[in-house]
Amino acid sequence: MGLLALIASCYILWQIRQALLLLFAAVVLATALNRLARYLQKFGLKRSIAVLLSVSFLLLIFVGLFLIIVPPFAEQFQQLTQRGPQGIAKLNEWIDQIESRFSGQIGQRLPNLDINDIIQQLQPLFNQLVGGAGAFVGNTLGVILSFLLVIVLTLMTLADPLSYRKGFTQLFPSFYRRRIEGILDECEIALGRWVIGALISMSVITFLSLIGLSVLQVPLALAHAVLAGLLNLIPNIGPGLSVIPPVTIALLDSPLKSGFVFILYFLIQQFESNLLTPYVMAQQVALLPAVTLIAQVFFATFFGFLGLLLALPLTVVAQVWVREVLIKDILNQWHTNPRHLAAIDTAIDEEYESIGVTHSKPESLPEQKLEIPNNTESHTPENQ
Repeated sequence: MGLLALIASCYILWQIRQALLLLFAAVVLATALNRLARYLQKFGLKRSIAVLLSVSFLLLIFVGLFLIIVPPFAEQFQQLTQRGPQGIAKLNEWIDQIESRFSGQIGQRLPNLDINDIIQQLQPLFNQLVGGAGAFVGNTLGVILSFLLVIVLTLMTLADPLSYRKGFTQLFPSFYRRRIEGILDECEIALGRWVIGALISMSVITFLSLIGLSVLQVPLALAHAVLAGLLNLIPNIGPGLSVIPPVTIALLDSPLKSGFVFILYFLIQQFESNLLTPYVMAQQVALLPAVTLIAQVFFATFFGFLGLLLALPLTVVAQVWVREVLIKDILNQWHTNPRHLAAIDTAIDEEYESIGVTHSKPESLPEQKLEIPNNTESHTPENQ
């Protein structure tokens, strides 16, 4: 019955994994806002006012990021679609010039690009994109609803965190609830440190990207810099994605500028991965690079993009639970119980007997004799 209950529980948890990830995202966000509210309370503010200011600050950040990134990128994408055929025409003109200068086999092997042929070949792809527009709109609506759900859960958790925390500790045996309280405190501290480290890394990457793109005179330098800072939340993958928009936009001006942008982002990523992140995260949370990469692959494989986005905070929380429960409470305490050692000794004897090998046993544990008093008066029902 216990095995069937475990299998059923794992199946139910797997079916609701996306909802659990959204709940965890709300917990991470509520933890960050709760730390900000506690910091504001040090200035004499009430809890309700501090929470209201924290939430207002969060909403202000979201609105500002939307205004900085979305409208400029939409306008630039429209310009990109308009100037795309012009770029293909320029490429065709460039190839014609090469053919006119070089004759013979080189000129015959160079392809002759016709803009009309290219448009006809791209027509099926365009039809597929139009056909998938409905699915894209549906996915976008799902993302918006998930975001609103996270915000609502964050506000509900932030309003009364102690009640939700008490309800979570009730899921454990009574003798272990005090220990769970301590583990939850450790998780809150670890998540808070990760948030601080992530904010520091994002700010530095945004500042460096803004300076570099401004020097190179790349359009929408602020939007590209903010996007690079946000994608820095996804280590190993986010920095690679952040280089695509500025390189594409710079390519409209000149290929040389796009090459300089690529070199700039490469240098920033090297600085971030080799100096900034190891130093900042070492001061905040201790995560090995290999563990970080394995966690990203694991959570992205089983939970998709949301798992990839939450891979680091999930790893931070999992590290605390493994260290406190598995290592400290189980493995480090294993030798203190003589029954565990006796069970191990019996298993070793059975294993050697099954393969027909004799071995020398170590010294056995000292036997504890139970002394029974001879006084029969102590065994009367009254004395018992």
